[in-house]
Amino acid sequence: MTPSEQIQEWALEHNNFSSAAPLEEAPKEKGLTYKDSLFYNYYSQSLGLRLDYDEDKALLETVADWIGTPYRSGGNSQRGTDCSGFVSRVYKQVYGIKLTHSSRSMFHEVDRVSKNAMETGDLVFFRRGPGKPIYHVGIYLEDGKFIHAASNGGVMINSLMSPYYKKNFYAAGRVN
Repeated sequence: MTPSEQIQEWALEHNNFSSAAPLEEAPKEKGLTYKDSLFYNYYSQSLGLRLDYDEDKALLETVADWIGTPYRSGGNSQRGTDCSGFVSRVYKQVYGIKLTHSSRSMFHEVDRVSKNAMETGDLVFFRRGPGKPIYHVGIYLEDGKFIHAASNGGVMINSLMSPYYKKNFYAAGRVN
């Protein structure tokens, strides 16, 4: 079954008004096709995000495939990965951009963006207090959420507003 057929099948299953909310229509001003609308609805629900219907499709598909990958220090494959291994593999696969396998080094490879100007695909960096080194990196998705490889659960999506990540958020950056 092709990805398009999988999305259509999923949409039919989840458009059952007795058990699920109907699919949202893409905003008319976006000029999207029905197929695009199905795509964004599928990833909106499967990733738990409120999407704007203009996010990078390749990024959404790729990160969805990584969810549940176990954490492994120094790893960068779907058999096990750490945070910077995950980010570097996604960036290579989606954008063809080679990033270093170190959250601290990645921080020096990006242009800073303010927290309120973050866009899907920007990197988010964390540290454990003023003057402490950066210890963690993830990829901003949408709606205040990011995806990352956590040492206590592997690749997952979390909110930047959860107490732990809100306290330790340091900066956001955009890769050129």
